[in-house]
Amino acid sequence: MLDVLEAEDGPRAIDTHAHQPTAEFLEVAGGEMMADAARKFGTGVETWDYDEMVEEYHAAGVGRAVMLGWDAETNTGNPPVPNDYVAEVRDDYPDFLVGFGSVDPLKDDCVAEARRCVEDLDLSGFKFQQIAQGFDPSDPVHDDLWTAIEDLGVPVVFHGGSSTLGAGAPGGRGLKLKYGDPMLVDDVAADHPEMDILLAHPAFPWEKEQLAICQQKGNVHMDLSGWLPKYIDDQVLHYAGTVLQDKVMFGTDYPMIRPGRWLEQFEAYTDFPEDVQRKLLWENAEAFLGL
Repeated sequence: MLDVLEAEDGPRAIDTHAHQPTAEFLEVAGGEMMADAARKFGTGVETWDYDEMVEEYHAAGVGRAVMLGWDAETNTGNPPVPNDYVAEVRDDYPDFLVGFGSVDPLKDDCVAEARRCVEDLDLSGFKFQQIAQGFDPSDPVHDDLWTAIEDLGVPVVFHGGSSTLGAGAPGGRGLKLKYGDPMLVDDVAADHPEMDILLAHPAFPWEKEQLAICQQKGNVHMDLSGWLPKYIDDQVLHYAGTVLQDKVMFGTDYPMIRPGRWLEQFEAYTDFPEDVQRKLLWENAEAFLGL
């Protein structure tokens, strides 16, 4: 384990990007496109419970995780991971999980559901996966949703870069990678400066665009989820340790990537000083999430 993770008061690291390790996400919401992703990496879809999840995270030196909701029903036809379910699981593990809701921007009730997530369910933010949800966040048709979320005062996670969902299937099951271009989120950040945005993943193949956005927009941050450190572009890691050291966060994309393996590679493939490690592994997330 990294020396910086060893603390008398318990695990300190915060995973800013985790999904349910259960059938609700992996089988029901994920469907065939998730099975495609698993096959791409030479594995199958396996599930386990939340007690096992907590035990695994604590063993790796990670004290908290952001659990993300999922609603891509209009574009994929798959049922969502309900926001009520996310809130219920969060309530079962209040010292471990931070709950983020999901609303489908193509549904007529998306604004009302966003308000319900925060005002009734006390969820801490929102996650959007533009490729799976099939929408361009810069399209003015979605501005009412962004205005509502900005008014609610909670942060938002947007997907950045390509996606393995549907990988290898004919036509990628109709999922369009162009919606993962982080430049589409730059418009949202410019028009809604009070909305704190986290761009998930190193944004392959748009790494440079994402780094530029994070430098130029004070309200935009990024995480390193979805990629093991040995595969993350050298420039991304260089910026994470230097000019963007206050804006980059640790994330896994659990259960697709496990925290222990990610942190082992982080130690092996980076040589950041301890003050930078603390920023990337938990301090930046604490500030972003208001913990």
